[in-house]
Amino acid sequence: MSGLSEPSLMELPMESWMSRLPCALWDIPLFHLAIPGSHNAITYCLDMDDRSPIDLMQPDMLQKLDKFMKPLIRPFVYKWAKTQECCIKHQLDCGVRYCDLRIAHRPNDSSTHLYFYHGVYTTLTVEAEVTLRKLWASGYQVIASYEHSTERRHTELWPDIPYWWANKCKAEALIDEFERMKQQNRRPGGFFVTGINLTEDLKYICTHPTESLKDLVMSTYPTLLGWVKEQTPGEEDGSLNIIAGDFVSESRFVPTVVALNQKLLKRSS
Repeated sequence: MSGLSEPSLMELPMESWMSRLPCALWDIPLFHLAIPGSHNAITYCLDMDDRSPIDLMQPDMLQKLDKFMKPLIRPFVYKWAKTQECCIKHQLDCGVRYCDLRIAHRPNDSSTHLYFYHGVYTTLTVEAEVTLRKLWASGYQVIASYEHSTERRHTELWPDIPYWWANKCKAEALIDEFERMKQQNRRPGGFFVTGINLTEDLKYICTHPTESLKDLVMSTYPTLLGWVKEQTPGEEDGSLNIIAGDFVSESRFVPTVVALNQKLLKRSS
């Protein structure tokens, strides 16, 4: 193979990038690869009905304001709660291979339905009857991680995957926080997520009344993806594994993350 360079992984068809990786990467553990992920993957279908409650994870003040000032508060909630605009199938076709899902029962709901949520609940309910047999029969292959104390009582469930979250609304501050975390924390032994998702606070929302989370994310993606390009997958401390973002189909986020695996090829050659 002398004189021939490896083709750029960024140019792979993203809907099938895993199956098209060079064979030199086939035996590397998945938690050593760079994998693109979707943060709050189901928020593309938040329930716009005013009767849909604010989720119980929101501050008490917001829930009270929503109760008495719903026409004023709800538009802000929707603008800053939606993190994805495309359905799961489209996200998967774009190359996403990790989905962050938040699941809960709606308060004061007499049904047994479970919903996805972020700020408010979704119109889409959780399919409660998915089994391994059904997945295998359909040719699907998934790893499901459950972040709750319940998983300790069920050995068939994969333990929760650590999620590094910076809780910053500026790209530069988020990057600084992740660099600090990389230096101070050992790399988790298995799968782990680095969420390059910006988190707005009440002050930011109030001072940017005409903007939305998408405006914030898209304006900072050049800076965030510049940092992502400098990262390296692998098993060493300081390396990254799953990288999750917002509005994953709206930028070069997925191919940028996939292309990081090129560094593993160079290391193994």
